Amino acid sequence: MKYLVSCLLVLLTLHLNLTFTVFAEEKENPVEKLIATYKEDVTGDGLKEVINLYGVIFSKNSNYLHNTWATIKGPGKMQWKITYKGGYEPKLQFVDIDHDGVKDIFYQSATGGSGGLYYYHLHTLKKENVKELPLPKSNYIHGEFQKEFKAALSIEPWNNPIIIDVKDRADEYIQQGIYDKNGKLIKKISLMVDPIAFFEPTLFNKSKGYGLKSYQQISGAYHADQLGSIESLWYFEDGKWIKIKAQWIPSGQKNS
Repeated sequence: MKYLVSCLLVLLTLHLNLTFTVFAEEKENPVEKLIATYKEDVTGDGLKEVINLYGVIFSKNSNYLHNTWATIKGPGKMQWKITYKGGYEPKLQFVDIDHDGVKDIFYQSATGGSGGLYYYHLHTLKKENVKELPLPKSNYIHGEFQKEFKAALSIEPWNNPIIIDVKDRADEYIQQGIYDKNGKLIKKISLMVDPIAFFEPTLFNKSKGYGLKSYQQISGAYHADQLGSIESLWYFEDGKWIKIKAQWIPSGQKNS
């Protein structure tokens, strides 16, 4: 019996040592991957630079990249490197978003979380100077449950709130103690307002050029209780973002 126990302990030790060794080797020897190669004029000199997007594979069993970066090489000896956050399926887009006549470098990658969030970076390389541009922030959005199975959502401080009918979720909200069966509000609860989850470059028109469209989820009593989303249009002007339009899209309804 003692011999069997000793053998088992030896095997367990060997297994742990092997696991640790493999893990250490993966950490010590990260796998660098070339994700994509692009050719775009991002300096405004009229010549296309070669942009390579790289990432480091987190593990052999995952598509997650825990580090990504871009190298940019011009026709001469000039080279630049821009580092980004990691994520899934990173990619670059080249659009003149700040309207200076030169294409900017727009990075995105999925975080992989349940909220459908993405990482974003926006850089300009005009006149061979790397500069990161800020992205829009939606600072004023607030919502709360109201009596008679309704919720009020305020998108802008100067507009009247949007009234959302949540009667189809009444049974669940009654069980959770938010309402009684007659629609009386028992406890005051705010709606869940996610940060902006997704941006996409959007062409306004030929004269104005590009801006960004953002998507922001609004939920009820918990995150999976999705009520809808706010789609906003943003335009970069005089060094700051201007919100041109914000629209409420209820869950299950497509924006036409």
